[in-house]
Amino acid sequence: MKKILFVTSEAHPLIKTGGLADVSGSLPKALAELEQDIRLIVPKYQALNTHGEDIRYVCSLRIDNRNINILETRLPDSKVTVWLVDYPAYFNFPGNPYVDEEGSPWPNNAERFALFCRVAVEVAMDRINQHWKPDIVHCNDWQSGLVPALLSLEFGPPATVFTIHNMAYQGLFPIAAATALNLPGQLVHPEGLEFHNMLSFIKGGLVYSDHITTVSPTYAMEIQTPDFGYGLEGLLAYRKEILSGILNGIDTDQWNPETDPLIARNYKSVSLLEKQYNKSELQRRMELPVNDHIPLFGVIGRLVEQKGIDMILDCLPDMVSMPMQFVLLGSGDKGFENKLKNFSHLYPDKIAVTLGYNESLAHLIEAGADVFLMPSRFEPCGLNQMYSQRYGTIPIVRKTGGLADTVVDSLPHTLTDSTATGIVFNEASASALMEAIKRTLILYHNHEAWKKMQVNGMQKDFSWQQSARHYLDLYQNL
Repeated sequence: MKKILFVTSEAHPLIKTGGLADVSGSLPKALAELEQDIRLIVPKYQALNTHGEDIRYVCSLRIDNRNINILETRLPDSKVTVWLVDYPAYFNFPGNPYVDEEGSPWPNNAERFALFCRVAVEVAMDRINQHWKPDIVHCNDWQSGLVPALLSLEFGPPATVFTIHNMAYQGLFPIAAATALNLPGQLVHPEGLEFHNMLSFIKGGLVYSDHITTVSPTYAMEIQTPDFGYGLEGLLAYRKEILSGILNGIDTDQWNPETDPLIARNYKSVSLLEKQYNKSELQRRMELPVNDHIPLFGVIGRLVEQKGIDMILDCLPDMVSMPMQFVLLGSGDKGFENKLKNFSHLYPDKIAVTLGYNESLAHLIEAGADVFLMPSRFEPCGLNQMYSQRYGTIPIVRKTGGLADTVVDSLPHTLTDSTATGIVFNEASASALMEAIKRTLILYHNHEAWKKMQVNGMQKDFSWQQSARHYLDLYQNL
């Protein structure tokens, strides 16, 4: 049994802004089910929701003339212990962990997450008198990047793993912050935390950890190139021997068409006709004509360029001339939001748009759509393409990151050998996406091939248990 300290700035269902929270909520649970002794450490934000779990005081620490409390609770619906870093001046204010209402980063983010990292180091070195010293400290994204760096200066530290969830977010601050944060001089240089005369938190994880992982095998290759490495591709290529990609899992209890309480009718691969009830319900709810003879395309996600929303917008004028319907749920760039709304007003019987986020509608789209569009420019892992396959909804994806690793393109040989699960295209352009959509329409009317693809997708194992075993192998080899 390994003792693992999992350092993260968010974990579902305690607090969530994105995919990091899904991983931090699911992977520790899956590791605990594999009999590992895993504990999380998370800042105690005001918005933290412990879902009625008790919180108890553990100890107090004094770091940089500040008094910090460590509290203890549990990850809801699990046996996983969570330690909360309680320093109200940094964490006890409303809203998002990283940005204010305007979307601007909190001005003291460097101080906040540097303190969080220092507390994690004290816990990792068993200086909080809990008689628990981890074998592995598993850090996630830039907010925990200083932990491997600071642990490198300790005598007899635990092994460290650093997981990159998205290279686009690096935790860059003015180099003067290094002095304000009281960082040891032996860490602040171009081979350490310095990056083009800035202080880079993510470099702490990339330079000093014993192993680097990211959330899909293809993304592990991509981040070693200028297109995806954001200036750190050279460092990642240099450390490629200790860099690997482990695919995220999905919550197979929450996303299960056989038991999902948020959809109109439950179904499985042997009762795919029942899926039709969800399509009709989705058409009704989105005020589209109920029609089971034309394909219904779905999109759920952030309306930003990364997700290829501009490509979808460029395709919509052609799509409305074809026998199909289109539903979208999401929010993001105001320009994209307005254009989508305009399309839905112009073509009310073809296009339906819901701005914002709605969990039950997200489940109904996954169950009721025939096709799921995910033409991302980059996608470290992605979850919706996995949900879609589980629900027998055919994903159209661009060949990048986790999309390339989880969707098998429908080609003559993959249709024959029962591995095809979706439609994959290469180039990040509206014309390439449009070709993929046309290819999908042809397949849709080949009922035998379509059903085969649906069943292939529904039978794939995207569970966290599989991912957790990969992580456990990694921990055991360190």
